[in-house]
Amino acid sequence: MSEVSDLNQKTRYQFNKLQKRLRHSVGDAIADFNMIENGDKIMVCLSGGKDSYTMLDVLLNLQKTAPVDFDLIAVNLDQKQPNFPEHVLPQYLETLGVPYHIIEKDTYSVVKRVIPEGQTTCGLCSRLRRGTLYGYAEANNVTKIALGHHRDDILETFFLNIFYGGKLKAMPPKLLSDDKKNIIIRPLAYTREKDIERFAAFKNFPIIPCNLCGSQQNLQRQAMKDMLKVWDKQFPGRLETIFTSLQNVAPSQLADRNLFDFVNLLREPNAVADTDLDLLAL
Repeated sequence: MSEVSDLNQKTRYQFNKLQKRLRHSVGDAIADFNMIENGDKIMVCLSGGKDSYTMLDVLLNLQKTAPVDFDLIAVNLDQKQPNFPEHVLPQYLETLGVPYHIIEKDTYSVVKRVIPEGQTTCGLCSRLRRGTLYGYAEANNVTKIALGHHRDDILETFFLNIFYGGKLKAMPPKLLSDDKKNIIIRPLAYTREKDIERFAAFKNFPIIPCNLCGSQQNLQRQAMKDMLKVWDKQFPGRLETIFTSLQNVAPSQLADRNLFDFVNLLREPNAVADTDLDLLAL
């Protein structure tokens, strides 16, 4: 067997292993949070980035084997950024044979007009995108809106809220919108960004860069991303542990008076102590 054949075989093995891990992580997230139900029409929001391409790929594969029937429609919001390659996504989606729709709305001009040069555009940009996508979902009987945020996005948001917002808050894997009209799901909630990066490289997705947020290098989120990468390299398993902590919240051990009634705590003199229970077990 030639060296090229050996390399191809090894590469194929690595890809299959990675693909299996991605499907497993997405399947677990969907099951744990009941993200997809029988008869759902799921709008897969495509930005042209590695995360949303990966999400669509995995959902299309799961659709073939899932125990429930659901429909997918890929939706992209063309924000009319200068030099945006409008042909890329339609051509790619045509090859997949998946139903799709391109929403054309010039939010780029709005953001550039409202946000002063040099300031972060992400907040306004995301609000405009969200409103447009929610409107399309309501008008087209979409039951779930799938976003491509992954585990690292959730952790970055968690630390952004701690360091800059004074809140213990992240991105939930499943969310009811403020107007109660839309359910947002994040099938990649358990998926590591480095796995997505490798998968996107294997698949050679036609990545489209963002000329709004992608051009801003000094974002607070980038600082969080860099911090997590350092931790992941220096302390393997730390990110997994932090994410697990988001699923094991103990309100009585924090200090939020709205979550736990500290004011009305009462002693229970006749209660059996944990140490006494341990002795009884002996």
